[in-house]
Amino acid sequence: MEKKDNKNFWSRWAVRYDKTMSGSEKLYQNITSHMQKTLKRDMTVLELACGTGLLSVKIAPIVKHLEATDFSAEMIKQAKMKSYSAKLHFSVQDATQLPYAPESFDVVVISNALHIMPDPKASLQNIRRVLKDDGILIAPTFTAAGSIGGRIRIRIMELSGFRVFHKWTPESFLAFLRENGFKIQKGEVFKGGLTLTYAEAKKENNRLEELL
Repeated sequence: MEKKDNKNFWSRWAVRYDKTMSGSEKLYQNITSHMQKTLKRDMTVLELACGTGLLSVKIAPIVKHLEATDFSAEMIKQAKMKSYSAKLHFSVQDATQLPYAPESFDVVVISNALHIMPDPKASLQNIRRVLKDDGILIAPTFTAAGSIGGRIRIRIMELSGFRVFHKWTPESFLAFLRENGFKIQKGEVFKGGLTLTYAEAKKENNRLEELL
């Protein structure tokens, strides 16, 4: 039986993940081009749920340092097989229990992951903690629930043993970020096989106490 956090699913799919995502190169290029407008060479960046490092290897050359993490050891194993910048370090970490000191990162990236996490609120609390006060959260996230086609795709994924815990529309996803202490700086919807909402946000520091 599949664990409720999808870890067994990712462990099985790690060696095939890059091939499976080969048809999404245009989407990754679109995400990367948006990130390049925000990321700077003096930034220290944390990436959560990096998978096999498809975005990591594109981000690392344009920042000071990238700490790329995933909760699946098999995914990180595949990521380390790639050729990548010396500014990039891969490690296995749980996004809900990050070991980093408070305000360690200028940017936290979490791409296409919050919707498949059992407890994304805990992840956002950890992100708030490790993000600098003026830091930026970049969270491109599939928000397919707003269309019939998207809901059908989600159902097919779930039948394969993959859990989608949060079926957001673009509007409800951005609202979720706001409810968890972030002020939206940018929210753009990418249309395609699955609708994706590209979000950039900053901490709402005046809401810290009520969220704790």
